[in-house]
Amino acid sequence: MNWQTLIIDLVILAIFGAAVYSFLILPRQREFKKRQEFVRDLKIGTRVTTYGGMMGTVTAIDRETNIVTLEIAPGVEVKFMGPAIMGEFDPDQVAASVRKALGEREG
Repeated sequence: MNWQTLIIDLVILAIFGAAVYSFLILPRQREFKKRQEFVRDLKIGTRVTTYGGMMGTVTAIDRETNIVTLEIAPGVEVKFMGPAIMGEFDPDQVAASVRKALGEREG
């Protein structure tokens, strides 16, 4: 094996590694940071959804333990860990997502 072949193989491997990092790892890191900032900046009264699909209004936030209390129905409050909060509730976005999912199944 000569040096030129070895260098070419290493360059191809480096390009492959950079592609994997930029297409798989980097977008997840950005999404994670964005979600962390959302939870950190969360305010009482914000309507949110959880990864489990629950929707509710933030009624209390314990910054030390990272516990968020949501009111999911009048007088019904549940506690969630901060990372379980997916994002702000947007009814239009949820409706569009449901229409898209139903359209894909039917079509």
